[in-house]
Amino acid sequence: MQKTECVAMLLAGGQGSRLGVLTSHVAKPAVAYGGKYRIIDFPLSNCVNSGIDTVGVLTQYQPLDLNRYIGSGQPWDLDRLHGGVRILPPYQQISGTDWYKGTANAIYQNIPFIETYDPDYVLVLSGDHIYKMDYSLMLDRHKQTGADCTIAVLEVPMEEASRFGIMNCNDDGTVYAFEEKPKHPKSNKASMGIYVFSWPVLRDYLRADEKDPNSENDFGKNIIPKMLEEGRRLVAYPFEGYWKDVGTIGSLWESNLDLLNPRLDLRLDDPDWRIYSRPGSSAPHYVGDKAHIENAIVTDGCEINGNIDFSVLFRDVVVEEGATVLDSIVMPGTVIKKGAVVEYAIIAENCVIEEGAHVGWKPEEMEDLSQWDVAVVGEGVTVGKGARVKPKSMISTDVKAGETV
Repeated sequence: MQKTECVAMLLAGGQGSRLGVLTSHVAKPAVAYGGKYRIIDFPLSNCVNSGIDTVGVLTQYQPLDLNRYIGSGQPWDLDRLHGGVRILPPYQQISGTDWYKGTANAIYQNIPFIETYDPDYVLVLSGDHIYKMDYSLMLDRHKQTGADCTIAVLEVPMEEASRFGIMNCNDDGTVYAFEEKPKHPKSNKASMGIYVFSWPVLRDYLRADEKDPNSENDFGKNIIPKMLEEGRRLVAYPFEGYWKDVGTIGSLWESNLDLLNPRLDLRLDDPDWRIYSRPGSSAPHYVGDKAHIENAIVTDGCEINGNIDFSVLFRDVVVEEGATVLDSIVMPGTVIKKGAVVEYAIIAENCVIEEGAHVGWKPEEMEDLSQWDVAVVGEGVTVGKGARVKPKSMISTDVKAGETV
């Protein structure tokens, strides 16, 4: 097998329990985003645009849809005889190991895959972040500094730093301490969960970690602290640009609507850094003469006869005359019937919002804001005629006509 300088390992097996009904049938990286994408399109496209063409995708929870979506890797130019993209599910071994026990264990179980390419470096990525990043620049810094591990960091507001894993750094960027969600953070450099390791070093730490019965087999909790404890050279790589962890309903909703904000650096049509995806519907969308659309993304195959404002509509969505969609995300194949209102909501695939139904509510019209959040309707659900889905609701079964949930 031909030698490969850097192999990317993309952790895509998370259950995504905080996304509730949106991940009841699919893994979090396969969740739809931005009208025509899935979350996993971003790290895969970043790899290709960065010149990294050997990618292992580690799947576990509800892998079928994700595996089918990635396929041979052709949309990302990763259908190659040498390298390309490979799906890596957990498997039974002679020693008895099966499910991935943690992020580090997932990489450990795939040491034979990595060794096939005899790499000098391994890039470890998460499959649930929205961002555009040139990994080749991070790899260059790793080489220049002689690091054992380089960690991408993003400066966050100091008042939010306690929500992240924080890297405390010297002036030259070397890391002297790592704190997981500290109550009193000394730094605002948050780990993005993106690592470049020198492979021989990482391999040794993975093997040692697997032998430790007290380890949680996690990079942030075990591998990184152990490397610091033993005096290994860890270097922070500062990232500037848009980055969002879309692991919650609120962050997924916000990130989709961020696409409509021209002040944010989140262009998906940048010819110098394309975000590639598997094509969906090829039909054009139709906008009727009674439709009204403002500041929205309307994708292929949609039929719009109602009112759309500050929303993202995926392929083959139908909005009938007199229906209103406001500040919402509507996923493929959903039908919103006459007079229905969808506001501040996420509607999953193939739902039906019947005539006169009302999903969600404006926060400014709530007396008690603690009772407000984005309303979510799960895949294939019908919200009956005149029914009411309150803010903060997460619906997984049909709602009867006139019912309030």
